[in-house]
Amino acid sequence: MLLSRHQVLARRERDPERLERSAYLLLSRIETQGPMSIGQLAEAFGLDTSTVNRQTAALLRCGLAERVADPEGGMARKLRITVEGARRLAEDREVNRSCLARVVADWSPEEVRELEDVLIRLNRSAEALEGRYWPRGEQDDAHVGRHTPAPRASPSPAPQAPPTRASRAPAAPAP
Repeated sequence: MLLSRHQVLARRERDPERLERSAYLLLSRIETQGPMSIGQLAEAFGLDTSTVNRQTAALLRCGLAERVADPEGGMARKLRITVEGARRLAEDREVNRSCLARVVADWSPEEVRELEDVLIRLNRSAEALEGRYWPRGEQDDAHVGRHTPAPRASPSPAPQAPPTRASRAPAAPAP
């Protein structure tokens, strides 16, 4: 929690235009998984659909996401990240990475790799308890643990376990 607070405060102090936490998390998931409906996002994060509806409405108003027809032909419209949303998400990721780099600046490369591996394991265990698995495979985890971007998205620097209550914001995306 301290690391998360450090990143959130640093982000807002440097640039009040940075993404809100819920926007960052929802955009990350959409970028990784592709277009998603509000119901799919609610299920993915264990949130109430009305909460996700409010959060996605803010994304739409800011031009960070757009509604599109279901690429698979379903009835529900889906949300897709926009070019502006992807740009802002990438900027926020870079701020997060730089904050985390300062925290571990005096660590050895081996210690950093060990932290990455343990965080991946922690996230997988938390996800398994809740039955909400981040959309990635074993191969993606191996790449993420070595700072190689996954095919559709860059990893986040400090992943966190998903929330368990509908009233919370979505959890940070896991590697």
